[in-house]
Amino acid sequence: MAAVKKNVEEIRTRVILGEFGVQNTHSTDFPGNYPGYDDTWDLQWFQKNFRIDMVRGDDSSLEFDMVGIDAAIANAFRRILLAEVPTMAIEKVFVYNNTSIVQDEVLAHRLGLIPIRADPRLFEYRNAAEESAEDEGSEIDTIKLQLKVKCTRNPRASKDSSDPRELYVNHMVYSRDIQWVPLGNQADVFADSMIGPVHDDIMIAQLRPGQELDIIMHCVKGIGKDHAKFSPVATASYRLLPEITLLEQVEGDKAERLKGCFSPGIIDVKEVDGRKVAVVVNSRLDTCSREVLRHNDLKNLVKLGRVRDHFIFTVESTGILPPDVLVTEAVKVLMTKCQRFINELDSTHME
Repeated sequence: MAAVKKNVEEIRTRVILGEFGVQNTHSTDFPGNYPGYDDTWDLQWFQKNFRIDMVRGDDSSLEFDMVGIDAAIANAFRRILLAEVPTMAIEKVFVYNNTSIVQDEVLAHRLGLIPIRADPRLFEYRNAAEESAEDEGSEIDTIKLQLKVKCTRNPRASKDSSDPRELYVNHMVYSRDIQWVPLGNQADVFADSMIGPVHDDIMIAQLRPGQELDIIMHCVKGIGKDHAKFSPVATASYRLLPEITLLEQVEGDKAERLKGCFSPGIIDVKEVDGRKVAVVVNSRLDTCSREVLRHNDLKNLVKLGRVRDHFIFTVESTGILPPDVLVTEAVKVLMTKCQRFINELDSTHME
């Protein structure tokens, strides 16, 4: 009876990586799925077991653990990060002069994908129904940028030189050449914000003498599900926490071979009573290679699994907002969705 209960507990809490497939991938946390287990969702149990552990973070990326939650909620959180946290991006491009070899539509597309450093929380969404083609917007919903570059010959260049960097002036157009044109009172409100491209070294076009670009751009607030240029993250992903269990003590040459089957830092060989013994040091580093299952004398000594409700999140920002701010904003969006759903239920009950 105890063995059956232990097996059921493993099915409920672990995903097992077998030699020919992955087991226990289906969701089991719903009432009545297993006799003797009350899997009804309980708020107090959730508050007791749910936690978020910060692992590492800097200005561009963040890694944290989200423990005690269902995969559906974790995936909803990931999708919100990708597609529903708003940012500012170039939406309209007015080309007054473009004599480069880059077509207007290609140039506009390249400009639209340049991340713009501006806090979207300080702007409003533009009303698409009321704006016209010439509408510049206002200081509360639009950022105006300008790109005006002309390539000329360098009069001080050596006659024998063939290097374009020496022969020409402004022959490479970078994102640093985009200038912010304040609207209304933006110069005062955003005096310390340094509005402009996040990165200065994004190449936009190459010019030759006589060629020039004269472009006005309007940035508006939007979300990633409307266009990828509004997505605030370069990547947002999660994986389940790996769990490696040694079913019996592995010694000697087998211990060294077992160590070689995994990435560095996962398995270590230590001296125990004069014998070399394999121990699991950090299963978190496992990349799910399953290399050990190729060895007939090792595959039955190890059990590879994943903790079903332990998600390792990795969030990499495009630089528009810090990753910790993006996570906070994603939580706010999820809370808004939940509140809207509750309000709809309440209104339905009233009717």
